[in-house]
Amino acid sequence: MNPTRRAMPEAKTAYLRLDSRSPRFAEETDAATPVTLVPADGVEAALAALTPAQRRWAQASGFKGKLGRACFLPDAEGGVAAVLFGWGDEAKRRGARFALASLAASAPEGVYRLASSLSKEEAEEQALGWLLAKYAFDKYKSKDAPKAQLIAPEGVDAARLEAIADGAFLARDLVNIPAGDLGPQALHDAMIELAERHGAGVRAVVGDALLEENYPMIHAVGRAGPQPPRLLDMVWGDEAAPKVTLVGKGVCFDTGGLDLKTAAGMALMKKDMGGAANALALAHMIMARNLPVRLRVLIPAVENSVSANAFRPGDVLTARNGATVEIGNTDAEGRLVLADALVEAGSEAPNLMFDFATLTGAARVALGPDLPALFTDDDSLAGDLAKAAGAARDPLWRLPLWDAYDGDLDSQVADLNNAPGGGLAGAITAALFLRRFVKTRAWAHVDLFAWTPKAKPGRPVGGECQAARAVFALLENRYGDDR
Repeated sequence: MNPTRRAMPEAKTAYLRLDSRSPRFAEETDAATPVTLVPADGVEAALAALTPAQRRWAQASGFKGKLGRACFLPDAEGGVAAVLFGWGDEAKRRGARFALASLAASAPEGVYRLASSLSKEEAEEQALGWLLAKYAFDKYKSKDAPKAQLIAPEGVDAARLEAIADGAFLARDLVNIPAGDLGPQALHDAMIELAERHGAGVRAVVGDALLEENYPMIHAVGRAGPQPPRLLDMVWGDEAAPKVTLVGKGVCFDTGGLDLKTAAGMALMKKDMGGAANALALAHMIMARNLPVRLRVLIPAVENSVSANAFRPGDVLTARNGATVEIGNTDAEGRLVLADALVEAGSEAPNLMFDFATLTGAARVALGPDLPALFTDDDSLAGDLAKAAGAARDPLWRLPLWDAYDGDLDSQVADLNNAPGGGLAGAITAALFLRRFVKTRAWAHVDLFAWTPKAKPGRPVGGECQAARAVFALLENRYGDDR
């Protein structure tokens, strides 16, 4: 496959929010309303600094500095003169993310300014949370995004945080759009739109061309879908720069195939392309900030549908690297399409390779919706990612590529089985399956949920950007201008 060849058909639908609806900080103004962060043990001092009337108002409101609780202090004309925002205690803040985002969602329209000093890391987290809180998915139903604006805190790189928020909004939009409007072709269009914005090249291998160019498992999984399957390939940056390759699972809808899911199991399967959405979000962050890397993004885009030509349980498929795979379950399709893409991704021996996938329910059972599972054999990469994830407040949790379970993938009729029986350690065996198709050690697999089931500050219910900010922070640390 020649990744430098360009194929730029006209994008059919605009998906990116990199326009007037994008989250932006407010311009400087002397009229901004000050926001004072008040820890639980600092309420008395904060109240003492108020006018007598404001003090009585805060006391009558029951303001105690509880994390996330806001008290809007009135001015003489009935407007908002200032805001006291509960900052809780250190333990509460450690257990929460983007606390200030709750103010962004509840404050009256206007411009606000932080009047309290924070460390650079804290200021970045809270400022980003404010931007993330401005998201509203309004493609099908009118919704007003929060209108309160924040002036970027002193010392914060506003353009960087805006680029990160843009990427997060893109991931959320792509995940939230239902499969009827976002199938393989529309995901292709979204990649083209992103590439055109940043001057990247896109090539796609579509339909039966997948067989001609040796991507048989992508073809097998997607051939029953209403739109032809495809491998999307985007390239950007100086060819001489360090190579960073992203692979994102792009299953635009997953019925489970002939091993059909239940109705409840299919309810959220529009988000089964969440890995692709987050790979594109990360790609935007990299390109918008012009990181000195040679970026490649590979997305196998398919629908796992039921039809007369659907692949079957018991079939044996041959992967791009020649390995034979017995199909133990057609609902374990994501690892099949990723396998072909990972083989291609490794063909260039990238310096770093990441794949993102809504791969297993087992990872969610183990870690819940907020905490993606990280797998890698590279201890140095794992350590650096852990530090970057902590700094970015974009959590990851490492699970082991446990070699003793690798034999569970064995098949009596093929080189390996895509869904070994037993039902235990499902996230680990899925990651071990992927590892069979990876040759570079500097590889990490992220098993994510890409969805927020319960609204939290800065994170409305719906599609979510996960792991992209953590990996972006890692790449900045390794390759950024300030390294």
